Amino acid sequence: MNPIEWLFDAQLQIGTQTILWREVVGNAFGIASAVGGMRRKIWAWPVGIIGNALLFTVFLGAVFGTPNPVNLLGQAGRQIMFIVVSIFGWVQWRRSRDSTVQMAVVPHWASNRTRVLLGLGLVAGTLVLTPIFRALGSFEPVWADAWIFTGSLLATYGMAKGWTEFWLIWVAVDIVGVPLLISAGYYASAVLYLFYGAFTVIGFIVWVRVHRRAQALTLRR
Repeated sequence: MNPIEWLFDAQLQIGTQTILWREVVGNAFGIASAVGGMRRKIWAWPVGIIGNALLFTVFLGAVFGTPNPVNLLGQAGRQIMFIVVSIFGWVQWRRSRDSTVQMAVVPHWASNRTRVLLGLGLVAGTLVLTPIFRALGSFEPVWADAWIFTGSLLATYGMAKGWTEFWLIWVAVDIVGVPLLISAGYYASAVLYLFYGAFTVIGFIVWVRVHRRAQALTLRR
């Protein structure tokens, strides 16, 4: 069995629960990407893309015949969205790299107008996608799946733009994501979402501090 076949089929048995190693490894890449994002490292984007590709196959359990035959279309769809937006973010950070402060992007606050648009976009996206995901057979409650998809899109785009508020959007995603993943039987992802929740708060604080230092450096020039 080659490494790719092993990764696709390998399972971890914990009590009565069967967890795919793909789910564990995919989320590990996601955590590594989040750490890189907090540190404003360009490698965060390609690392995240690898994790997205693995998790796409995990969340289409019924399609790929996994031990957990549950489709979370929002979770699966957002992996594709992550890959697309990550390519945009990868290019964006490379273009905006600031050699003076040695970071790929300088964190900054979004405008009040942008904050309002982000909030409206999160609600509107959830309302629009809920009936679509339900018609396609997504796991209930479908609105939670739609919320996670929309919030993930906005948060990833916000990270690419360097808006410090993107961390708070991730918090909103995690609050809904943990109970949904537990109810759907994706326990490894649920545990890692709990970690993400704590990590996003730390990331938000770090970006706020970096923003203040960058402002102070600009004022001294």
